[in-house]
Amino acid sequence: MGSTSDKISGLANEAVGNVKQAVGKATGNDSLHAEGVAQEVKGESQQKVGEAKSAVKDGTDKLKDTAHRNL
Repeated sequence: MGSTSDKISGLANEAVGNVKQAVGKATGNDSLHAEGVAQEVKGESQQKVGEAKSAVKDGTDKLKDTAHRNL
């Protein structure tokens, strides 16, 4: 998965997780609430992976540019 895909999936998981938490809390469904918390954490992790991939790509792009200028 690319960095953008990871970020989008992460945002979606976070949003769904927040909804599950709210519904679980409103209905007294502890299982649904816990599922929402887990999904939100998964989403946050996916976004961090996407950000890391972007940072690595930016770094390698800068190295390539520097190498080409020095040739």
